[in-house]
Amino acid sequence: MDYTRREFGRLALAGLPAAMFFDRRPDGAPVQVRPNSLVHGVQLGAITYSYRSMPGQTAEAILKYVVDSGISAIEFMGAPVERFAGAPAGRGGGRGGGGRGAVAPEQPPAVSPLRAWRTSVSMEPFRNLRKMFNDAGVTIYAWKQLSPNMSDEEFEYVFNVAEALGCTHTTLELPGGANAAAQLKRIGDFAAKKKIYAAYHTHLQGSITAFDEAFALSDANRANVDFGHYVAAGGDPIAFLQKFHDKIASFHLKDRTTPANGARNLPWGSGDTPIREILQLVRKSRWTMPASIELEYPVPADSDAVREVAKCLQFCRDALA
Repeated sequence: MDYTRREFGRLALAGLPAAMFFDRRPDGAPVQVRPNSLVHGVQLGAITYSYRSMPGQTAEAILKYVVDSGISAIEFMGAPVERFAGAPAGRGGGRGGGGRGAVAPEQPPAVSPLRAWRTSVSMEPFRNLRKMFNDAGVTIYAWKQLSPNMSDEEFEYVFNVAEALGCTHTTLELPGGANAAAQLKRIGDFAAKKKIYAAYHTHLQGSITAFDEAFALSDANRANVDFGHYVAAGGDPIAFLQKFHDKIASFHLKDRTTPANGARNLPWGSGDTPIREILQLVRKSRWTMPASIELEYPVPADSDAVREVAKCLQFCRDALA
């Protein structure tokens, strides 16, 4: 990985200013270039969680961050989407899907303002959000807001929103514990009925067998595996891709080290995740699942999330060259 590490260092020094994504008309006026992160048939995207450190977490602000990064396809976190559609103030969830690797706590028996809103809101605002992103050259392939403990009415809402946004799948954390099988069956049945996949995200619990139960219980259950975390847990992403490529709705990329090297989260090109090999295999095999950049290493003091996502995107472009 020496070459790609040098390339990443060169990109870091260059800074990749957002202005690089602008062109100029003959009269000198700036014109924003529509992003295109489809590279040699591989759809490179990003999860909008990557921009969590940026000011202004509205859908409009996130769209600008995405476009300025050069990204043309995204997995959208739940909260900005719901705020755009008018969710009750202070609501709209956090990271979506029950948080980072945990199953959401049981809902209180009383109907909350958010639940009441979800089960009555029109889909028109979500279609408007989709149009706003599509008009800027960005497609939304996944939305992360589903939780196993939602009511059937909220399940209906989440899948309807995913459809309105143009998603092929909705993402959530992989359920665990005594109720996992029942939750996976219920979610899978709902996904099959709505014809939108339910794709489960993994952290350090990811393994070659982690999704076996989900896949067995419903063909609508898919993987949203994180290959950075997979490496940090001691797994081999290439083996997983080769075995389950037809069950992966999308996957996350980050550069982490193996357990023997401290399972650290590092700038791309500094860790042990075989990013180049993963992307080359997807290209060679002509698989169409999106690869989502997830920015989790610390953002340098002289940079920001937009610039860092752009560096990660360029790293992927170089890997696919």
